[in-house]
Amino acid sequence: MNDAQITTAALIATYSPKNQVLKLAEVLVSTGIPVMVSDDASPCTADLVLNQLRSMAGVEVIRHSRNEGIARGLNEGLTWAQNQGAQWLVTFDQDSIVDADYIAEITTFAQSRESLWNSTIRIGAVGAGHVRDESDELHYPITVVASAGAEISCTEEVIQSGTLWSVAAMTLVRGFDERLGIDAVDAAACLRLREQGYRIALAPDLELQHRLGEARAIKVFGKTVLATGHSGKRRATMIRNRLRLAPAEFRQSPKHAFRTLRRVSVNAVLGATVEGDRWEKFKGSLRGLRKT
Repeated sequence: MNDAQITTAALIATYSPKNQVLKLAEVLVSTGIPVMVSDDASPCTADLVLNQLRSMAGVEVIRHSRNEGIARGLNEGLTWAQNQGAQWLVTFDQDSIVDADYIAEITTFAQSRESLWNSTIRIGAVGAGHVRDESDELHYPITVVASAGAEISCTEEVIQSGTLWSVAAMTLVRGFDERLGIDAVDAAACLRLREQGYRIALAPDLELQHRLGEARAIKVFGKTVLATGHSGKRRATMIRNRLRLAPAEFRQSPKHAFRTLRRVSVNAVLGATVEGDRWEKFKGSLRGLRKT
């Protein structure tokens, strides 16, 4: 176990996990880092998988009796990482896939940049440069930042799965916002970090396999976009939470805020026009607007 691995802890957030999460846990355990699983009140159908996770050496499982969303689990991981003395927390959804080198590479990337810049640029989080869904690759808008003769690719927000979070920085911004439940929790965390002067960096050579809902790539006016396939209920919370974050996003980065609202609008239109259960998704979008 090397120094980069000693300073890192991992959190897997689960709900009704399938066997795929066992492979993810096995990979993380093989790196020698401590692993926590926070389960958001899965039904009894998940007993077998959760018991298998609990039986793995180096894995701690917390199973809640009431569903409250992913933010609670992420904050449990943050507190647990502090207690472990870890400098970094890497978080995962249950349906993500990484190889055995992922942890060492992303942690070494973060630490090397921090050492090189000597606090002139502070890193709050590091995401994978390539996030591949079954249907397409997720492309982050990139800004190249240069300091001390080195460059780093930065973006405004990353999905939480596969992301390495600075424990000190996330503690400073009071962790993940549990009021949001599940949707835009990662966006809110990145916003808080940026407001405090931290950068959201991308490790250009890292790849994360991650399923984005029931997403499928479609062409709109010659441009590829992802139709997420989320339910009407999820669509309501997605829109509500994004609109709640919008004022702060516009104050911090108007360009990013506009891009975000454009993406949310396109997603709502796709749900009402090309996906299944269109009427239900249309009503979900309206509920999200009314509850903002």
